[in-house]
Amino acid sequence: MYRLGRSLAPAARFQAALSARLSHTATTKLFIDGQFVESQASEWMDVHNPATQEVVTRVPKTTASELEEAAKSAQSAFGEWRRTSIMRRQKLMLDLQYAIRANTDALAESIVMEQGKVLSDAHGDIMRGLQVVDSMAGIPEYMLGTRLEVAADMDTYTVREPLGVVAGICPFNFPAMMPLWMLPVALVTGNTIMLKPSERDPGAAMILAQLCADVGVPRGVVNVVHGANETVDFLTSDPRVKAVSFVGGNAAGKHVYGRATQHGKRCQANLGAKNHAVILPDANREHTLNAISGAAFGAAGQRCMALSVAVFVGKAGEWIPDLVERARGLRVDGGMEPGADLGPMISPRALHRAEELIQSAVDAGASLLLDGRGVRVAKYPKGNFLGPTVLANVTTDMQCYQEEVFGPVLSCVHVATLDEALALVNGNRYGNGASVFTQSGPCARRFQSEVNAGQVGVNVPIPVPLPMFSFTGNKDSFLGDTNFYGRSGVNFYTQLKTITSLWRKEDAEVDGQSAVHMPTLH
Repeated sequence: MYRLGRSLAPAARFQAALSARLSHTATTKLFIDGQFVESQASEWMDVHNPATQEVVTRVPKTTASELEEAAKSAQSAFGEWRRTSIMRRQKLMLDLQYAIRANTDALAESIVMEQGKVLSDAHGDIMRGLQVVDSMAGIPEYMLGTRLEVAADMDTYTVREPLGVVAGICPFNFPAMMPLWMLPVALVTGNTIMLKPSERDPGAAMILAQLCADVGVPRGVVNVVHGANETVDFLTSDPRVKAVSFVGGNAAGKHVYGRATQHGKRCQANLGAKNHAVILPDANREHTLNAISGAAFGAAGQRCMALSVAVFVGKAGEWIPDLVERARGLRVDGGMEPGADLGPMISPRALHRAEELIQSAVDAGASLLLDGRGVRVAKYPKGNFLGPTVLANVTTDMQCYQEEVFGPVLSCVHVATLDEALALVNGNRYGNGASVFTQSGPCARRFQSEVNAGQVGVNVPIPVPLPMFSFTGNKDSFLGDTNFYGRSGVNFYTQLKTITSLWRKEDAEVDGQSAVHMPTLH
């Protein structure tokens, strides 16, 4: 763990922390049985600062014996942890909530250093994850069972019980939020967890592991392992792991889901997306254009809910030049620089892929209204920067439409009617989210009723639900039958037990003296 001083401005702190780490390239530790452990791995992966290409840390490919040790620790801790009272687990969520808030700056600067997003967006990453912790502080309500007297002296009732050891496999794009989609829900329901953060930016997850230990989460309840295919294959096949949560790309997600379910595990897997916004001519023009610009290009487009297709209906197509000007005005810069709107992409490979998809669209006949390729940032000449890019006259057979670009690239499509817009959105294989911009209540109601997407926004460009609800992507964007966080998340990490009991009245005897003290729970 590294600690950042607080006497400097954020950009200066960032440079000081980076210089300190580069002077002696740190290794990212494992977190096993409540302790940070130096891996004995023979293979390591470098984590590069996306703005500078400098090596920030080295991440181990966890060895087979270390994975075994982590699983053994999680399994051993489960017995006592599951018996910990729900009031105690609730208190730990409240303490974790406070600890995360107190360490937000350290988390955010780690995210900027390793993932590249701008500082304000890094804080948003943390806050959206923290909201899951907030909601899990209400766990007693989520865990309530049901009871019915089914016959004379006979009751049937249900209780929710934890599964055991569970695994979480996280993507690179939300280094804090994704672990916090999994970790608090798994823990507060009585499970122990083996967490694998992305090997591209593990720092935030390691800080969260430290905070769990600091607030009193017992040893072995949280274990953090690293690696690539071998680690994933262990987590999806080891019999001690009862459930797997995954967020990431299509190929990896299908592999994880197939392997986990083949080995008899529960699995929830969020995959790729192609989120559409339908703009009707009666929409509030200023609000709509600002919303689309932020949703398409914020976080350099590296969000599973990024807006990647704008469907302009009728005369709304006349707004496209204004959208281009808004996009042109966004500032591309290093994540810690004041006024930066979007930072670099995660890697040169990701940048190259996005640039290839842009060129494929041009070659297929799309109009390149704003080209973000080749953008240069003087202070960060080696950064993986791609500026906001706007393509028009995009058709559904183009590669840039069919694939998730995962970059700051917006494809604009023009249709004549709402019917055509709905047909286009519903014809896409992905189903994370879709939005409509309109001032017509009937049009909005029809859209939300007929669109086939799991999360729908009305004048909201990124309709990610707050955690009193659940993240409900569908179609090819999700594999599984129980969604992330909220009540669905609690259901995923628990199983119902139904008990039928008979206590006959005629067997009752009164004996002893009544207690008069106030009962307490511990």
